[in-house]
Amino acid sequence: MELLHLRYFVAVAQELNFSTAARKLHMAASPLSRRIKDLENELGHRLFDRDTHHVTLTPAGSALLPIARGVLEQVESIRWRLEEVSRPQRAPALLGVPSGIHPDLRARIDALAERVGDRFELKRWPGASDRLIDAVRDGRLALTLARLPVGDPALEQLPVMSERLGAVVPMDRFAGRASIALAELADLAYAGSPTAVHNAYFRMLDQQLSDLGIRHRVELGTAGFDGISEIISSGLAFSVSMLDPRSPMQSFGLDNVAVLPFSDFHPVLETGLFWRRDRAHGGDLEELIAAVREIFAEPLSA
Repeated sequence: MELLHLRYFVAVAQELNFSTAARKLHMAASPLSRRIKDLENELGHRLFDRDTHHVTLTPAGSALLPIARGVLEQVESIRWRLEEVSRPQRAPALLGVPSGIHPDLRARIDALAERVGDRFELKRWPGASDRLIDAVRDGRLALTLARLPVGDPALEQLPVMSERLGAVVPMDRFAGRASIALAELADLAYAGSPTAVHNAYFRMLDQQLSDLGIRHRVELGTAGFDGISEIISSGLAFSVSMLDPRSPMQSFGLDNVAVLPFSDFHPVLETGLFWRRDRAHGGDLEELIAAVREIFAEPLSA
């Protein structure tokens, strides 16, 4: 008995019509009928009852059908089963992602996940930059994006993006303006980023603003970006955020909130990618980091 005999039998059993089954098998009906006869002779059982108008399965044919289908399914699965066994196992790898990541940077993360997909299962893990750095340091994360500056000799870093920052101001007060000077904001309170306490860059920015004459501060406790937008919209405060309208941070703005470039102050937020040196050089992440260096070879800017 050959596998082809079983394929022919299943085709006829499904169609209960020799001519239709033959067309699907790309052969003539008469050779198909002969192959079924050969199978019946070999098995010693009639598999079909045939007359000029109908084809039906005999009890033996009905018993053989699930057996034949099972055999064919097993044979057809041989290739993918072997590929599954020979394919390297995918190692899970968590990548830390702070809030407000630019869509161009997300696109590169997606490209990295696709590049290493046969070896690593790359998953994103959200958090504040300092906590993500701690998680890389203690091995909970494979690597992380984080806002610069970050200083840790145990970690390697690759600059991946620079984003210009602007003033988030009440629109009705600065209607029609293309830019704004810091002195014009001196009577407003500065509302820092909700993550500022966990972010070295925004702590440094706060000090710079103070040195440049912005003395008032407003503390919003646990309020998020939407809370900051509310107080800016009411005309009580300003903040600093990404200038690029494609930045997800822009989605927190309300109707009376605008983001304007500074005319006399040029803050830039830098983002880097970090990993442990010992895991990259001869360690378990060597292949992943090699792909990182290719995907993120040219830093982005917005």
